Amino acid sequence: MTAPMHSEPPSSRPPASGPLPAARKRQKNPLPYLLAGAALLGLLGYIVYGNLAQNIEYFVTPTEYQQQQQLYAGRTVSMGGLVKKVHFDRQTLNLHFDLTDGGATYPVTYQGAVSDLFKENQGAIVRGQFDSNHVFVANNLIVKHSEEYRVPKTQGELRDMLRNAKESGPNAN
Repeated sequence: MTAPMHSEPPSSRPPASGPLPAARKRQKNPLPYLLAGAALLGLLGYIVYGNLAQNIEYFVTPTEYQQQQQLYAGRTVSMGGLVKKVHFDRQTLNLHFDLTDGGATYPVTYQGAVSDLFKENQGAIVRGQFDSNHVFVANNLIVKHSEEYRVPKTQGELRDMLRNAKESGPNAN
């Protein structure tokens, strides 16, 4: 005779030996984060590029302007070159000079105070527009200067330096 099999209800079974396995974590889909990051980078790039494109301004030389006059017609332009034939009126603060790069030369007029560094054969950048007579009317004048600076060692050197600056400045006619 066989022994009757006795079965226990599942709730009354003794617990299995050892800890339960760790619960599986639900994996998050990274796609929304990647899309949001790409959109943020795209927006940031658009803002930076848009602002740079509007605010960057290169200066042209007189020869470049002469070759591309149609492109710059009626627009505000920055033009750089060497200063020639300086005429400055201290009473009216009217400045007239020629700006050249050796290939082309344009007359320039400017109204306002002029730096002591402004002189003939010195580099300058002017910003403005051409008038109907092909004269460049500048509303901004930037004077380029040498990076070389030497401190005068004696009073005599200082006097010589000041005398030379007065003789070669814009007020010398």
